[in-house]
Amino acid sequence: MTPVMPFADVLEAADHLSADEQQELIAVLRKRLAEAARKRLIAEVQAARQEYASGACSSATPQQIMDEILK
Repeated sequence: MTPVMPFADVLEAADHLSADEQQELIAVLRKRLAEAARKRLIAEVQAARQEYASGACSSATPQQIMDEILK
């Protein structure tokens, strides 16, 4: 596993990049964050589908959900 670089060191390293390189770094980081969020969402959907398929939960209308919440 790659050793973790302290945040302050990352910021210091970014300061040594040109403005264009900093913009590219920001773009790459945004893309990586978006991809990580997509992967988390996919995992959550798969888990929910498995839970539903196993009978651990059932479908409900919005009104049924609200009725259950307000009990």
